[in-house]
Amino acid sequence: MAAPLVPAAAALGASFGVLARTAHVGAVAAVVMSATTFAGSAQVAAVSVLGAGGGVAAAVVAALLLNARYAPIGISIAESFRGRFLRRLAEAQLVVDESWALARGGTAAFDRGVLLGAGVALWVGWTGGTAAGALLGGVIGDPKSFGLDGAFAALFLGLVGSQLRSRRAFAAAAGGALIAVALTPVTPPGIPILAATAAALAGWRRA
Repeated sequence: MAAPLVPAAAALGASFGVLARTAHVGAVAAVVMSATTFAGSAQVAAVSVLGAGGGVAAAVVAALLLNARYAPIGISIAESFRGRFLRRLAEAQLVVDESWALARGGTAAFDRGVLLGAGVALWVGWTGGTAAGALLGGVIGDPKSFGLDGAFAALFLGLVGSQLRSRRAFAAAAGGALIAVALTPVTPPGIPILAATAAALAGWRRA
């Protein structure tokens, strides 16, 4: 089920590897980051902040904010994991947006086998792609000449576009964009990303 997604994961992993090298992150560090973090959007945010001259704190906070969605995702699928703590911890590492969606399959229950199989396949594609991009980044040259610098921006726009189904969602997205654009020329790198998250309050709803 995850087979069609693996090439895309590898391609995005390669883009991240090239981006990491242009941000002066070592090849080994980039691969280790992908193998242990396995969170594309958070990794790109952290590396982008660092590459633009931002501080470590801003990079870490930006990554944490992007990964905050895994709290409810983890709660929703927690009952599918079995065994001792270390086993459950290792299996939880394979939970990403795609493996979670495939495991659910449009139902209320989760297929643990699909989750783990899809997670492993995507992990291999992402980590392998990162290794290729990081090791061959110097050979490829300037990623802008191939459009790789815009790969993740296009991915994020695609993800946001699929969520704009209400006025609240549109207001939150537009507000975040305006905050980031306004602050980028006058604040240190990383700050616009953090400040833009305040726009999420536009979509807040009481239970």
